[in-house]
Amino acid sequence: MTSPRQPGGIAEIGDGQIIDVHTHFVPRGWPDLGAACGPGTWPSLRIDSERAAMIMVGEMEFRPIGAECWDAPTRFADMDADGVAVQVVSPTPVFFSYDRPPAQAARVCEIFNDLALELTDGSGGRLVPFCQVPLQDPDAACAELERALAAGHRGVEIGNHVGDRDLDDAGVVTFLQHAASLDVPVFVHPWDMAGGPRLDRWMAQWLTGMPAETHLSVLAMVLGGVFDRVPESLRICFAHGGGSFAFWLGRLENAWHRRGDVVRGSSTRPPSEYVGRFSVDSVVFAPPALRMLVETLGPEQVMVGSDYPYPLGERPVGAVVHQAGLPGEQQRQLLSGNARRYLTGQQ
Repeated sequence: MTSPRQPGGIAEIGDGQIIDVHTHFVPRGWPDLGAACGPGTWPSLRIDSERAAMIMVGEMEFRPIGAECWDAPTRFADMDADGVAVQVVSPTPVFFSYDRPPAQAARVCEIFNDLALELTDGSGGRLVPFCQVPLQDPDAACAELERALAAGHRGVEIGNHVGDRDLDDAGVVTFLQHAASLDVPVFVHPWDMAGGPRLDRWMAQWLTGMPAETHLSVLAMVLGGVFDRVPESLRICFAHGGGSFAFWLGRLENAWHRRGDVVRGSSTRPPSEYVGRFSVDSVVFAPPALRMLVETLGPEQVMVGSDYPYPLGERPVGAVVHQAGLPGEQQRQLLSGNARRYLTGQQ
């Protein structure tokens, strides 16, 4: 099923339908990255059946996936079942390749960005592609962003750090400034979480590491002075409800005022005054958590996200929004209104 497009290149949204800003894809195969990009340990795909595969990193099994990762009709069926009119389709972070030389990473980005369009083209605006870029090199990242936009991408997903460089790194700020100048939405996703004996059980990297990484990313934007250096027109969204940031905003505000000598960094205003500068998705899974998120960040800053099609995502999509008991207008904002503004820049 496809739908007519509305201005901005996304499908029309019916009453009560959802725009899901946080989904991922994996193509059903790609060129040998060692041959295409250079020697090393690269991701590959082991096809196990017509509808099942395993992402491999070298000889290591990384993640089992199904046809919903690469097959548009399967995605449409799930979307229709959940009342989702539009999905933003972003890369799976294992393909970012930020640890590679820029030329190799740029080639990986070209490959996967072009494969994303094979999935999303012909969807009538129901599948909105976000590209990836070689963020370790700002010039290469800006160039790939422009190439991908010209090819049909609508936005960009970036990881929350590049090695030990956070989002306040000068090169990353240059890229964010360029994205703002192009009026392109940015989606920040955690990746490459720390490991070790205390984190390598119970999926603790995902259960504690991802929220902590995202919290640290917002912190870097605030205390690193990024929001003072990028225009207010930058449309940037953080995955997984912004991690633990909203819950600990009071602690951050208290520290900024009481220990400003070591906490303030490059920020010019208290942390609470930057809250309106970014959005988050709704992937917090519990109505009380979502209500706190809306109360803390504002109903204009939260959008439905599901992390589809991965098993730690939310199904049915938007369930926590429907269960949270929000006023009708706020619910409409979270289900689609805020995401439409995020994607198109239009009210």
